[in-house]
Amino acid sequence: MSDIAAPIARTALSFPGPLRTVDGWETTARHATGGLRLTDLGPLVKLTVRGPADGSVRTALGTSFGRTARPRGGPLAGALVVGSGPGEWLVLGAPGTGGELLAGVGAIVADSGEFASVVDVTHGRALVRLTGEAAPLLLSKVCAIDLTDRVVPNGSAFRSSVARVVTDVVRDDRADGAARTRSYLLHCERSSGQYLADSLVDAGIEYGIEVGAAAADPI
Repeated sequence: MSDIAAPIARTALSFPGPLRTVDGWETTARHATGGLRLTDLGPLVKLTVRGPADGSVRTALGTSFGRTARPRGGPLAGALVVGSGPGEWLVLGAPGTGGELLAGVGAIVADSGEFASVVDVTHGRALVRLTGEAAPLLLSKVCAIDLTDRVVPNGSAFRSSVARVVTDVVRDDRADGAARTRSYLLHCERSSGQYLADSLVDAGIEYGIEVGAAAADPI
């Protein structure tokens, strides 16, 4: 990791202030420490998998539409698997693990005997994390979904309009000692990423939202 080396990639988001290079990605050097934080997770590996909605691939990935899984072993250990649609999954991994993760998912598909596609969309998508107890209040201003625990518990995933942008929303609460803090991953097309982030910042001003660097809040 270096603050000097020339980047080989840039995330979809740009915020005022200094920049730094992490794992070859240029991101903001700002560090969010407040009660409501928006974190740019653009450098995370992002794979999309499409295949039968109910088959061997789904079983191996460990989750179905609308839910998430964190495999503890095997080729997906350390990744977050999101059931983003019927027969569609989003696999998120740490920066720099793209080749390893792509090979692991490819092996899962090959072993399944089913027809499925695996595409690395890391550079084509925007990904942010919104963390803080005020997060659902902010999202309620730009999204019409009921975000109460009864409807969207931790580990849920859905696709909806957020600030008029088609967005995958994943509730993925963060551990804070013995307690957990509300947290949401928001994933959209790269071309809409800056607009989505700016809309979230605007909606979060009254809650004291802060913007942070990718390395400050890993997957």
